[in-house]
Amino acid sequence: MVTRHDLNSNSGAVSVVMACYSMERLRGIVAAVHSIAAQTLQPAEIIVAVDHNRSLAHTLRREMPGICVISYEDGPRGASGARNAGVAVVSTPYTAFIDDDEIADSSWLSELIKPFADERVVGTGGRYRAVWRSPKPNWFPDEFGWVVGESFHGMPIETSRVRNVWSGSMAVRTAAFRAVGGFRVGFGKSGERSQPEDTDLCIRMAELGNDFHWMYVPTSVIDHDIPLERSTFRFFLARCYSEGKGKIELRDDRNGSEELDDERDYVRSVLTSGLRRYVLGGRVSLSRAGAVVAGIVSAGMGALSAIMCRRRHFVGP
Repeated sequence: MVTRHDLNSNSGAVSVVMACYSMERLRGIVAAVHSIAAQTLQPAEIIVAVDHNRSLAHTLRREMPGICVISYEDGPRGASGARNAGVAVVSTPYTAFIDDDEIADSSWLSELIKPFADERVVGTGGRYRAVWRSPKPNWFPDEFGWVVGESFHGMPIETSRVRNVWSGSMAVRTAAFRAVGGFRVGFGKSGERSQPEDTDLCIRMAELGNDFHWMYVPTSVIDHDIPLERSTFRFFLARCYSEGKGKIELRDDRNGSEELDDERDYVRSVLTSGLRRYVLGGRVSLSRAGAVVAGIVSAGMGALSAIMCRRRHFVGP
């Protein structure tokens, strides 16, 4: 058992796993690793899991000889399998995850693992701070920060219990992660597909025990790079569509609709209050109000697409 004292000292209680796949992201990968190495709470090990790219793995071993670099080639492409391969070599009671397009604040890791002092906490997640390569579009509603990987308006501002967090800034109890088989390989983000592999993992881990749960830790901060192509309205609509479709696919795979309660609450409270703000409140913006409506409609169309696809599957040709 790791004690509260261990969690607040440089005890080597946690390892950090980062999945990557593209040589084009080499500079970002190196920067992310450097930010992990500069943490006030030093991780026991930094593990970079390279997804089906031997050339990148060779380059990283040469450029960063003090880092554990593993090659993931045994399963289908995707961050889920690569992250699982990274955790397979972890020897610490806690594992944290970061993505290759992120830079961690120096206290990211120490803040992220503090809630584990409560034995009922199986995982935690931190706050995403967007770093836009181009100016943030005037039409972009703050309530849709998740579209680009940014903590959105309406999320807790204090450490709070939540259903799920995002995999790019996450920490887990290693044993619990392994007990559920890790991220579900084949279910996640790959190419044009965008399925909520992090939500799926969080739900399965919470089901391991009575009152097991996740905590969102807004004092644990990473800066997330937002490339130019994510600042377009076309990307906004496509991402909303994929999210709606992916959440229905998750619900159907789990044979229940109760998994979408958080999404219903989000639409009822966060988005409706956002509309009031942009139409009647102190931040009047018809373009942002229009984007909120368009995002809801696009997500609904994605959900409908998944429902119709499932019906065709059961009915047959």
